Amino acid sequence: MYNDVKLEKGLYNLSGKSFTAALEELDPSAAYAGTELASLDAYERQLKRYNIRVNGSDCDMVEKFFVSTETAVLFPEFVKRSIRKGFDETVLSAVTAVRTVSESSQYLGCVLDDSAAYGTTAQTVALTAASVTEGTTAVTLQKFGRLINASYEAVRKQRLDVFGVMLRSIGVKLANAVAKQAMTVLKASASGISTSALTYADLADLYGCFDSFDMTTVIASPAVASKIAAMEQMKDSKAEANGKMYLPFGSELVKSSAVDNATVIGIDRDFALEFITSTGLVLETDKLIDRQLDQITVSLTCGFRKITPDAVKVLTITA
Repeated sequence: MYNDVKLEKGLYNLSGKSFTAALEELDPSAAYAGTELASLDAYERQLKRYNIRVNGSDCDMVEKFFVSTETAVLFPEFVKRSIRKGFDETVLSAVTAVRTVSESSQYLGCVLDDSAAYGTTAQTVALTAASVTEGTTAVTLQKFGRLINASYEAVRKQRLDVFGVMLRSIGVKLANAVAKQAMTVLKASASGISTSALTYADLADLYGCFDSFDMTTVIASPAVASKIAAMEQMKDSKAEANGKMYLPFGSELVKSSAVDNATVIGIDRDFALEFITSTGLVLETDKLIDRQLDQITVSLTCGFRKITPDAVKVLTITA
């Protein structure tokens, strides 16, 4: 049971396992099916065990994690989850078709050549072929990171929900930096159309550029997205309570500072982009456990690859 798990630094250093995965092996969530703890994962059960409240009106302060050597072990995971939550709430989740973990900093994926026309084939005539071959150009994964200066004395009396929001904001900005690389990959060699002054008709023409695939997503800079939102044709467009906005023909409008003001990118998110990582978010856990918060480093090594070129089209604004 979760009350019997021994928390120690070594749980962060098991090869190929995250801290939560290590906890799950010691305290499987499946054992709590049908109980009041069924909705919690192994880490959240440890927070409950030590009565550490990370949100709500009775939220604890940062120092609650450091009342014992065991509870201190839980703090790095709180930091990582907070940053990762901010990271995952960005444009990357809206444009990524698949995530791949690479064991090295060089990733060589497969390439699909499916350019031959589809159609009927007469008897005794060979079928037209699609070829999957190993790529010739490897994706070099790059490191993105941030150094956070925050002494223990400065944050010990800070509420955990407020501190968590600060960490989430760092995750958002880190993801936006990563997204710039994603947009560069999407734009590279992409076919499309151009216009001197953006109109709704141009967006409809971009939609019409997609043949076998659908334009599920339109990505634009904040300035361009605001112009699109203000178009007369958008007044009856569907907008959801979570802030998502859709063009009349069904494409989600995604605002991202990773796109320049001269470009609108249309994609089929189910086919366009592969997000490759060699690590998850990396923190120096030992320092956090020992209250050495003076310099918290968080980093991610990643890269992107366009999977299906036909699932990406670009509208270039020339004026």
